Amino acid sequence: MPRPVDSFARDNLPPREQWPVFLLDRPEFQYPKRFNCAVALVDDQVAAGRGDSPCILAPGVNWSYAELAERVNRIANVLVDRFGLAPGNRVLLRAPNNPMMVATYLAVIKAGGVVVATMPLLRARELATIAAKARIGLAVCDARLTAELDKARATVPELATVVTFGDGGPDSLETLADAASPNFAAFDSADDDVCLIGFTSGTTGVPKGTMHFHRDMLAICDGYARHLLRPRPEDRFIGSPPVAFTFGLGGLVLFPLRAGASTVLLEKAGPPDLLDGIETFRPTICFTAPTAYRAMIPMLAGRDISSLRLCVSAGEALPRPTFEAWREATGLPIVEGIGATEMLHIFIGSTPEDVRPGATGRPVPGYVAKVIDAHGKEVPDGTPGRLAVRGPTGCRYLADDRQATYVQNGWNITGDTYVRDADGYFWYQARSDDMIVSSGYNIAGPEVETALLTHPAVKECGVVGQPDIDRGQAVKAYVVLAPGVTPDAALTRELQEHVKAEISPYKYPRVIEFVTELPRTDTGKLRRAALRDMAAASATPNSSRDSG
Repeated sequence: MPRPVDSFARDNLPPREQWPVFLLDRPEFQYPKRFNCAVALVDDQVAAGRGDSPCILAPGVNWSYAELAERVNRIANVLVDRFGLAPGNRVLLRAPNNPMMVATYLAVIKAGGVVVATMPLLRARELATIAAKARIGLAVCDARLTAELDKARATVPELATVVTFGDGGPDSLETLADAASPNFAAFDSADDDVCLIGFTSGTTGVPKGTMHFHRDMLAICDGYARHLLRPRPEDRFIGSPPVAFTFGLGGLVLFPLRAGASTVLLEKAGPPDLLDGIETFRPTICFTAPTAYRAMIPMLAGRDISSLRLCVSAGEALPRPTFEAWREATGLPIVEGIGATEMLHIFIGSTPEDVRPGATGRPVPGYVAKVIDAHGKEVPDGTPGRLAVRGPTGCRYLADDRQATYVQNGWNITGDTYVRDADGYFWYQARSDDMIVSSGYNIAGPEVETALLTHPAVKECGVVGQPDIDRGQAVKAYVVLAPGVTPDAALTRELQEHVKAEISPYKYPRVIEFVTELPRTDTGKLRRAALRDMAAASATPNSSRDSG
């Protein structure tokens, strides 16, 4: 007897007239009208003869494709038979990057459910907001992370059931799965059925749920990964981004599985842990943020990272000094990319052969991009403007009026300011709402950061606008110094003069504050909004201001 279908996700898609234009005419994006992407990612690899090939590795774990397929089937049976999962039901997942997290993710999709994966560091209030907005009744949680979820349940009555794994108890998911059937018939999904709701970080207000189809999960593999990463079955992926973050989902799950390759999952993946993982598991492709690459450079002495052939960066702009320092230290270029939760993954990037240091790259095959003015008109090359993009993926917010802001005239307007050059390369300037307007000049904070990072005393920095009576905004830099460097007025002047020598002098930071750390999101992005809030407050005693 067919299971009843929960139509919540489809019912809460935006009106069709607010969707972006989807470009699906390339051969690689010709998917069947009905297919389940979990089958395409796992079962099809087993059917192709890769059942015994390595698939998921972690400390103490080495699963083949056949073992992952069986684990996914057992979990899917438990979710359906024990917990009543119906096609279309949303399931909240809460766990660090580990094999059970990935197996459960795929099991939910194979059963026809909709995954709502959450960052391990989210707190009860944030979890409650997500659960309420997505109308979630079932959560699967690593047993070590239940405290905040239990608090969230107290305010979201609909979130009635939480099943845990990792504690080995009689009602734990892994115990129940061990007793379940290893066979499961996948739900007959449509290519445009929602299988993932990815929530944005919510730094600009209430987090937005971005809805993605079964076909989207493959499109990012057959677009960005196929054409720019060019993975092979013998490749092994590793990285730091959480699987709950779509950068991590693609780089650590979808891309390796689609290619028949393997992936390494690390629960702790700070720079030292990532280096340990590279030495232990010998991966070939690494995904992490620019700050992590920069942090790993002084740790490389005595380390063997020779297995790597490709280093990928996203999440925030890659400063050219970081690119140059990493290449000098390792011989490897970093290929940058820009993506968005709304677009699922990277849509502008480079291969190692066509990297231009400082540029994000060119549109991924299947995507088109342009730079537009405030009225939606394309601007000449060399002129800053808003980035507009479309391709096989695109924005569909869950019941959110902000859809009409993100999608305009069929284009996804990402909120980034870019310049395109005559060769079609796109150069990041800033988030559109992060441009600093000082005495009538538009100044991009990341450009000032790049200049500061070329000074040996600077370990990290963040640049924002500080309210200023005379200039409207003054350029303010928050600087984390390299070990052993002492902050003083002389260093402030030295850094200011250094920036004046690197870029146009009017862009130099008139205010510098030395700090021990910068505010960052769970995924490693600099929290510029937090820096703006700090800059708007009264100056702290350790700040230095230039009156010139």
